[in-house]
Amino acid sequence: MKKEMIKLLLSHNVISEEEAKRLDLINDETIEESIKELGFGKTEHITKDKICETLETDEIAKEILCFRKVFSTNSIAKFLANHSAEEGTVLISEIQTKARGRLGKKWEAPEGGIWMSLILRPQVPPARIGLITLATGVAIAKSIRSLGVDARIKWPNDVLIHGKKISGVLTEVNATFNEIDWIVVGIGIDSNLKLEDFSEDIRIGTTTLTEELPAKVDENELIAIFLNEFEKVYQLYKDGEIEDILKDWRDLSDTIGKYVNITQTGGKITQGYVVGINNEGSLIIERQDGTLEKIISGELRTVE
Repeated sequence: MKKEMIKLLLSHNVISEEEAKRLDLINDETIEESIKELGFGKTEHITKDKICETLETDEIAKEILCFRKVFSTNSIAKFLANHSAEEGTVLISEIQTKARGRLGKKWEAPEGGIWMSLILRPQVPPARIGLITLATGVAIAKSIRSLGVDARIKWPNDVLIHGKKISGVLTEVNATFNEIDWIVVGIGIDSNLKLEDFSEDIRIGTTTLTEELPAKVDENELIAIFLNEFEKVYQLYKDGEIEDILKDWRDLSDTIGKYVNITQTGGKITQGYVVGINNEGSLIIERQDGTLEKIISGELRTVE
C-alpha cells in the first residue's frame, strides 16, 4: 500500500523521484496505518475539475487531491506535510472511516458530507497557532451564510446553525518554540446528510444543510466558496492583521455574551459570562466575583 501511496504522490507532483526513493526505504508503521485504507477508486460526487469551476484562489488549493474513502484526511495530510507537500495542498474525501474530532472526540464522516484537510506553512510566530482555528471558523461560517442560513461560531472550533453543530475544525501542528513547520487544518461540514445518517448519540445537538435548506447543496461549489473565503482570512493571518479576523469572529460569534461552563485540561471548571477573546484567540470569562479569567482551551457548554 505504501508503494501505491508513493506512486499517487508522484503522479500529483507532491514529491520528487528522489524523495519517492527515500520514502520507499522508510519502515514506519504509522505511515502504513495512515494510508492503509486509502481509497484509490474514482470519486462519485466531488472532483477537482468541478471545484475549480468556481475557485478563485491564488495560493490555496493549487493542489487538490480527491479520494473516495480514507481513514482520515488529516492523517494523510500530516504524512504529506512531513514529506514536503506544498502550502495550500487540499485533501478531500467523500467518506472517512476513522474521522476524529478535537481531543479525540468521536466524529462521523459518512458519504454526503464535506470532509477535507489543508496543509499550511505560515511563517508566523508559534504564539499565533491558536488563531488559525478561529480564522477557519470565520471562513466556514461565511461560506455557509452565503447559502442563506444564519451560521455562527462557537468557541473554539465549531460552527452552529440555530445552536446546533453543522461544522467542526481540527487543527494539528508540527512546530518548535520559535518556528512552525506545518499546520494541518481539518474541516467537516454536514452538507447533504440527514440526521439518520449519524448514530443516535451524534444526532443530539447536530444539524445538516439538508435539514436547514429546501434543496441539496452543490458540494463542489461550497468547497470552492470555502476555499475562496479561507484564502482571504489566511492572508490576514499571515500579514498579522489579527484585529480584522477577530472583528469578523466577534460579529459571527454564538459564544460572546453567554453564561458558560468550561472544562479545561486537567478537569478545572470555570463558569461565567464570556466577555470576549484576546489577540491570541483565548476566551475571556468574567466570573461571578467579577474577576476575569483567560481560557486557552477547553470544552464549552452554554448554561441556560
